[in-house]
Amino acid sequence: MAANMPAAQSVDTNVSSEKRSLLRFMWKYKALYFLSLPGIIYFIIFKYVPLFGSIIAFQDYNIFNGIAGSKWVGLEHFRRMFAHYDFLNILKNTLLIGLYDLVLAFPAPIVLALLLNELRLVLYKRVLQTVVYMPHFLSWVIIGGIAVGVLSPSTGVVNQLISALGFDPVYFLGEESWIRTVLIGSGIWRDSGYGTIIYLAALAGINPDLYEAAEVDGANRWRQTISITIPALLPTIMILFLLHIGKFLDFGFERVFVFLNPLNKTNGEILDTYIYTVGLLGQQFSYTTAIGLFKSVVGLMLVVIGNYLSKKTTGESLY
Repeated sequence: MAANMPAAQSVDTNVSSEKRSLLRFMWKYKALYFLSLPGIIYFIIFKYVPLFGSIIAFQDYNIFNGIAGSKWVGLEHFRRMFAHYDFLNILKNTLLIGLYDLVLAFPAPIVLALLLNELRLVLYKRVLQTVVYMPHFLSWVIIGGIAVGVLSPSTGVVNQLISALGFDPVYFLGEESWIRTVLIGSGIWRDSGYGTIIYLAALAGINPDLYEAAEVDGANRWRQTISITIPALLPTIMILFLLHIGKFLDFGFERVFVFLNPLNKTNGEILDTYIYTVGLLGQQFSYTTAIGLFKSVVGLMLVVIGNYLSKKTTGESLY
């Protein structure tokens, strides 16, 4: 027993020393911790605390009885979710719109950042950056109003151009075949400019000597982009890609709701709008919580799989 005492004391001493080192480190960078405090509090209150409410997905939740007094039903709501006659169509819409957004909208800020980076006139570059950033600060209600005006079959600029070319006007927001195109296109127009900020910052960190050496070797701008710029951007691209696929099924309620109407609902309704209709308007809280939990599990699986593949192929990962 006596022989073990020095070892135990040594472990306690090491732990105490590590705690003191950690406290000194935190005090040294206390300003950064204070700056991050509002964000940490936000995530705790609005992201982590509500996770405990996911338990009602396994209950027949009654708002008057509360969580403690509601009846447990196990996986009944999940079985109901997959058996619902319209759920598979809504899930298909969500998957297709998410896939289109990943394939078309995700690369758009990268391409735009590369194009902006090639501008040499500083004033023109700053003005253009401001112009492409501005739509991001408009709400989706305003974006929807602009889309209604621009795509109107009678007075819209797009249909006037179509009519001038000798074709019949197209009711873009009244035909289910066009709603996905409108959703993706409006998202690209609104968010691509703002998404370039991170990529432009990454481009600014590339060593200019690399480009000078490439010019000496006779590489043109296209070759420099392929051999220097894209590889330098790859870590940033992979991190943002992994974050993007984590919300693959979370396309956004307001982004779709402002464009949705009975004429395009078949191809336009997604899980978020379905949750609003059934959960908030229909007050089926347990059922829609089960749908939300399903979305979260799928997103987590995609992040884990994508992170593993990214680490194996590129060496870049979230963790």
